[in-house]
Amino acid sequence: MGRMLIIARLAAKDIRYRPAQAILLLVAITAAAAVLSLGLVMRGVTTQPYQQTRAATRGPDVVADLFFGPSNPGSPCLGANCSSSTSTSGDAATLAGKASALEHLQGVTGSTGPYQIAEAVITTANGHRAGVVAEGRDEAPAAIDQPLVVSGTWIRPGGVVLERTFAEALGVSVGSKVTIAGYPYTVAGIAVTAAEPPYPNLCYATGGISACGALDITSRDFGMAWVTRADAATAAKASGMPLMYLMNLRLSDPSNAEALVSAYNNSKQGPTASTSLVAWQDIATADGLLIADQQTVLSVGAWLAALLAIASVAVLAGGRMAEHNRRTGLLKTVGGTPGTVAAVLLAENVVLAVVSAVAGLAIARLAAPLITNPGAALLGTAGAPSVTAAIAAEVLVVALIVALAATTVPAIRAARRSTVSALADAARTPRRHALMVALSARLPVPLLLGVRMATRRLRRAFLSMASIAVTVAGLVAVLAFHTLADHVIDNAMTGSIGLTDPVVQRDSQMLLVLTIVLLALSTLNAISATWATVLDTRHSSALFRALGATPRQVSAGQIMAQVMPAIPGAIVGVPLGILLFWAANGNGGLNWPSPGWLVAAVLGTLAAVAAMTLLPAWLGTQQSPASVLQAEMA
Repeated sequence: MGRMLIIARLAAKDIRYRPAQAILLLVAITAAAAVLSLGLVMRGVTTQPYQQTRAATRGPDVVADLFFGPSNPGSPCLGANCSSSTSTSGDAATLAGKASALEHLQGVTGSTGPYQIAEAVITTANGHRAGVVAEGRDEAPAAIDQPLVVSGTWIRPGGVVLERTFAEALGVSVGSKVTIAGYPYTVAGIAVTAAEPPYPNLCYATGGISACGALDITSRDFGMAWVTRADAATAAKASGMPLMYLMNLRLSDPSNAEALVSAYNNSKQGPTASTSLVAWQDIATADGLLIADQQTVLSVGAWLAALLAIASVAVLAGGRMAEHNRRTGLLKTVGGTPGTVAAVLLAENVVLAVVSAVAGLAIARLAAPLITNPGAALLGTAGAPSVTAAIAAEVLVVALIVALAATTVPAIRAARRSTVSALADAARTPRRHALMVALSARLPVPLLLGVRMATRRLRRAFLSMASIAVTVAGLVAVLAFHTLADHVIDNAMTGSIGLTDPVVQRDSQMLLVLTIVLLALSTLNAISATWATVLDTRHSSALFRALGATPRQVSAGQIMAQVMPAIPGAIVGVPLGILLFWAANGNGGLNWPSPGWLVAAVLGTLAAVAAMTLLPAWLGTQQSPASVLQAEMA
């Protein structure tokens, strides 16, 4: 118990007398813990809004897609060969038979539809163009799946109701004029639904409309609309697409929806079967893709932040040990074991890690409501996120891993140092490599000093290089995302024009936050590495000045010691960033930013490293060489 008390007192004293370093450690670990906490607390935040929307719209338990495709011999028309979208009596009988079969599935207690849907092109007065799935509905309310009009009125002849997220992307409101399949319509209302995923995931996500993209519009550029049955038939005929219908089912036990859908879809013959079922749980998942994308970004960001935090804490711990040499010797002189010396440093960082984890969780809880808005597709809000015991434990474990992984090596090195050398606190004798001496002998003085300082602590140089590589990788991944986003928004490969993508917008916001965190941690690491180098080379720097080097040359050497490892780190970070984005994007293809942006990212990073190390390097030359050398002799 006495040994633990001594360790606790020494750790507390060290934190109290060196608050600046403690604060830097707190900032580094807290940043990583906060990003990780945000990603964890966002799990399931769209559940409540979806259930609220589902209750308000009398959402179905199962949605059935029925279409007269190639597998149906009675299909009256297909694609451009269609001359009429009005079904024959034989087709009507086939449709009625399909509907009856669905109504008699086990557990089905009610149904509405089938409703004809028309896949067509919608254009607006402001020049936007996209795909639309127009569902023909009755003007009277439906018992199952009645979209809730949040602005305007329900459908009427010549009047269309648009899903709210789609309307926002199109930039239209109640009273706006649009054309669908070449026919003019007035926007009668804006509505939300729990029966279909919102734009831009209506046809893109599992749980959405099965048949999209047959026009010159990609599946991601479709939104939902409701029109009268007659208007839907007109649009279907004008667009020349196969007949498609939707049907809504209610079950006696909604929780059995997934099992029913799985059994039904697996029993069909081949992929061209003309009826497909979707469970409400799949639709709920698709409605949550906006938040799920944010969570993916934050999860990747948490790992990047953790790596940078490890580098920062390791440099800070190593720098602190450079100041603790004499104290380490005194501890050993009075009977302290190597284990005690190591335990003191580990205890300091463990305490700071626990505090950082708590701070990260608190920041996440406060910031989560700002980023957990479920979007215009759902009603209500997600409410305050819950920080469960499992989330708190996960964040705490990661914070401890960061602290311990970064501190173990400096702690072991301090414990293994002899008592005599620790009390002397003499400058560490650098390793002399003949080749390095020969190569550096003819270099300019600042570059010569920089090479010798960098090679003096190869582990620190490697940490700095890794930190810059991680930072540049994050920046390049952000650039790759914006390259893809600009490609999607500009629609270089699609026929849609000018639509905003809420998923892209939200991801851009998350990436901005992540970029700020990465740059802050990288700044912290660069400053810490420079100051650690200043402390570690204070004797040799004083000797350089005594032999004729100017303070400016010594400061420039300190800066060069940080810039040199940053160069290979920045270069390596470029392909790492591309691969990072490729992996985070689900192996969805590589997106190379323009060479100009990549060069700017590398050069800008190197310039930033030089700028961030300027002040610590200057402060390191403010003490006279005589006082430093006299302190060493004493």
